[in-house]
Amino acid sequence: MTVERIDPPTTAGEREMLETWLDFHRATLAQKVQGLDDAQLRTASAPPSDLTLFGLVQHMAEVERGWFRRVLAGEDAGPIYYTEDDRDRDFHPAPETAFDDAYATWQAEIAKARELAAGAQLDDLGAGKHHTGREYNLRWIYVHMIEEYARHNGHADLVREAIDGVTGD
Repeated sequence: MTVERIDPPTTAGEREMLETWLDFHRATLAQKVQGLDDAQLRTASAPPSDLTLFGLVQHMAEVERGWFRRVLAGEDAGPIYYTEDDRDRDFHPAPETAFDDAYATWQAEIAKARELAAGAQLDDLGAGKHHTGREYNLRWIYVHMIEEYARHNGHADLVREAIDGVTGD
């Protein structure tokens, strides 16, 4: 798997800027998991945290699904990995879960997010509501998703560096 990451333009309209920055951060996480085996992907390398690259991929699949399917589109899309009893289960891959399957699920959620966002304007309110009951427009969702990926890509960079010394932005 070779991930191509394209730098966002320095002069663009608002929507193009938001979408390209989000895609940049999606590709950044994809690059962080490249070339690692299952044991490395499951390595929690910054004790006492049990955060792994595998868990981050599962978490971001859940985040994509939550904001774009449930909030933006109003779909009744249940969780992929977490449960009501364990809201952080997405961060803890089951031993029987294959990384390739989790990665494919994440990529499918990204594709669905792009499809759903393409049919909305930045000011459009989502057809669904967040679990807090609040409404969000697509602009807010894009900005939040960029923030969410940027934060977790920082975590991923530290985890990857501890695993094999690979660093990068």
